[in-house]
Amino acid sequence: MLRIALPNKGRLNQDCRELLNDAGLEVRASSERALTASLGGEFEAIFVRAQDIPEFVADGAADAGITGWDLVAESERALESRLDLEFGRCRLVVAAREEGGIRSLNDLQGSPRIATVFPNLTRSFFAAAGKTVQVVPVSGAVEVAPHLGIADLIVDLTSTGSTLKVNGLREIATVLQSSARLITAAKLAADEPRGRSLDEPRERSLNELVQALESVIAARGKRYVMANVPRDRLDEVKKVLPGISGPTVIDLLNGGTMVAVHAVAPAASIYKTLTALKQLGGEGILVTRIERLMA
Repeated sequence: MLRIALPNKGRLNQDCRELLNDAGLEVRASSERALTASLGGEFEAIFVRAQDIPEFVADGAADAGITGWDLVAESERALESRLDLEFGRCRLVVAAREEGGIRSLNDLQGSPRIATVFPNLTRSFFAAAGKTVQVVPVSGAVEVAPHLGIADLIVDLTSTGSTLKVNGLREIATVLQSSARLITAAKLAADEPRGRSLDEPRERSLNELVQALESVIAARGKRYVMANVPRDRLDEVKKVLPGISGPTVIDLLNGGTMVAVHAVAPAASIYKTLTALKQLGGEGILVTRIERLMA
């Protein structure tokens, strides 16, 4: 049974549970404070701090983990992203005081101080940019550092930028784009001393996990549309319902001039799709949610 490290609290924990449940891997724990849980009887979950997950996976305490890519990159461990889970999206940015006159990295003079929770990523970013800086590691409340004279700039996470603006800060550069990822140790089989016979089943199980999660992610934001439409307007219907590789067309019993079409459509524009089908003579239109989608 493979061990998967999951965030023990916060929004990442909630989003992980929702995704796993949708994939048929229900999180079954003995209590809310339990440190381990069964995932659908197929895997074992261990709950740890999100920032510790890269270490657990790199050291072999867990076979895989789910955490933010910013934390993976900051750890500088030999890890790889198996799947972008498409939640927890944010950016690691450089920000300066609004009234400080700094609008880009080109405006930096001397050796400015940078307050951040991500010292490794910060050093690497400024070194690549050819800038000399003094990194000031902090554990939190990064936005206040420039106002207290602790640092000249900050490197911190943001999703909308609103918190930075409220604190009188302006983004001047992006260090990293981040989201939640399913991660594993790099070169899993080569690093395993127990032999290839045990690695292959483990790798197969991990691939099955990736496929299960991929199918749920692919289904999100999609709807399954069914409708009866005039046969002589199929070419127009195909433009409205292109589907994945074209709509499925089915003859109706005693349907005469009508046929049934089934296709996957984007949820964000489903109201336009339904209006267009109706204008083409569509009848009996039905829209349902999709739990999983495997191309």
